This record gives sequence, C-alpha cells and structure tokens, in this order.
Amino acid sequence: MTKKNIHITHREDKTWAVIGADDSRASSIHSTQAEAIATGKPLAIKNQSELVIHGRDNKIVNSNSFGNDPNPPKDKKH
Repeated sequence: MTKKNIHITHREDKTWAVIGADDSRASSIHSTQAEAIATGKPLAIKNQSELVIHGRDNKIVNSNSFGNDPNPPKDKKH
C-alpha cells in the first residue's frame, strides 16, 4: 500500500473534501471540517501516512503523522 498523505481541503461550494495526495478526485465530501477529519483520520492510519488539515483559505493549519515519523517528539520527564 502506498503511504499517500490524506488532505482535508475546503471547496468553493463551502464543503470539505477528503482527498489523497496526487488524486484528481476527492474520496468523500462533507458539510463540516470535523466530519471530513473523522473520515480522513482512519484512512491516514490505515495508510500509515500524514493527515494534512487545511483551513478555509486552504493553507495548512495542522497535520498529524500516523506513520514512521522521522522526528518523533521526545517524551517529557516528570
């Protein structure tokens, strides 16, 4: 399976799309960003890839890695 990043993007018709990197069509369309994230997260986990979340202006606002992160966070010592 390809480790294709999953993007959550805002569309001109005010809906949100779940789309794989380099795909020409969305996997699914949703009325809210939260619904799109809920659909995209399991895909990113399955692909062991990145979930890239875009804002209304389609600039990246957040991302979550579900694969082998080359720079994992260091655990805090309590």
